[in-house]
Amino acid sequence: MKVVFFGTPRFAVASLRNLLEDQRFQIVAVVTQPDKRRGRGNELIPSPIKQLSAEYHIPLLQPQRCRTDTDFAEQLRKTGADFFAVVAYGQILPNSLLTIPKLGCINVHGSILPQYRGAAPIQWSIYNGDQQTGITTMLMDEGMDTGAMLLKSYLSIGMLDNAQQISESLANEGADLLKQTLIALAHGTISPEPQNPDLATYAPLIKKGDYLLDWNRSSLELHNQVRAFYPDCYSTFRSTPVKVTSTMPPEYIKDIPQPNQGLVGEIVYLLRNHGPIVQTGDGLLLIKQIQVAGKKVQNGCDFVNGMHIALGEKLG
Repeated sequence: MKVVFFGTPRFAVASLRNLLEDQRFQIVAVVTQPDKRRGRGNELIPSPIKQLSAEYHIPLLQPQRCRTDTDFAEQLRKTGADFFAVVAYGQILPNSLLTIPKLGCINVHGSILPQYRGAAPIQWSIYNGDQQTGITTMLMDEGMDTGAMLLKSYLSIGMLDNAQQISESLANEGADLLKQTLIALAHGTISPEPQNPDLATYAPLIKKGDYLLDWNRSSLELHNQVRAFYPDCYSTFRSTPVKVTSTMPPEYIKDIPQPNQGLVGEIVYLLRNHGPIVQTGDGLLLIKQIQVAGKKVQNGCDFVNGMHIALGEKLG
C-alpha cells in the first residue's frame, strides 16, 4: 500500500516508524510542518518526523499552508497514494487534498471520539480528572475531528500519570491501531461509524494562562493541572518564578498531617524525605518536583534544603 504520511511532533514518530518497518506499506512521501526557530540561539529546528524521514531518505514536503499551496497538491497527486495517514500534523487538510488518495485519509486522534475533538485532547482529559482515554482512528473530512470513526483503543489514566507519560503510551497504541485500520480498509473489513455531534466535547489549544497555578483551587484540581500541562505549570516563590512539575495529593502519603488553617499558598509542613506541603483552597498538596528559574528540576526535599525553606513562606 502506498502511503503519504502527515505528522510533525514526537507523538507521530511511532506511527511512521511502524509503517516504515512493515513491508506491506511503502511510504512514498512525508509531509511535516516547516522548521521552527527555538532555543536561545533561535536556530531552525526540524520536527521529529522530518528527522526520522531523513534517516530513511523519504521524499519530504513542508508546505507553509497546505490549504492554498497548489504546487503541493500536485506533488501529492503524483505519488499515486492509496492512503494519506495523518498523525498530529498541525494543519487542517482541505477537501481538495482529502479526495486525492484512492482509499481515503485516515487520522489518528488521541481521545475516544467524539470526546475531546481538537488540538490538546490528552492534556484536557487529564486536567478534567478522567480515568480513561484512548485512541480513535477515523476517516477525515473538512471538520475538526468530525469524521466517521473506524477503530478505538482504550487506556487507563492513573492518578499520578502526567501528559508526557500518557502521550508516549498513546503514541504506541496509535501506531498499532493505524496499521490495523489501513489493513482493514484495504481488505474492506471495516465499517465507518458516524460520530454523534451531541456527545462532542472540545480540547482547545493550551494558552499561557492555563499554566498558572491558583492556590485557591482544590488540591485535586491543582494536581490534575500540574500533570496535565507537564512540565510547564508555574507559580512564584520569593518573587521568583518556579515551575511545579510534580505533586501528590495527601491520600497517597502515609502519616500525612491533617489540614490546618494556613493561608492559601502557605507552606504549612515540611515532610521529611518528601518536601514542602502547601495549603490549597480545600486541603494540602505535596510538591514532589520543582524548578527554580535558572536551575534544574529538583525533588521537593532538595528544594527545602537548598533554599532553607521555613514554615509560613508562601507560593503565588
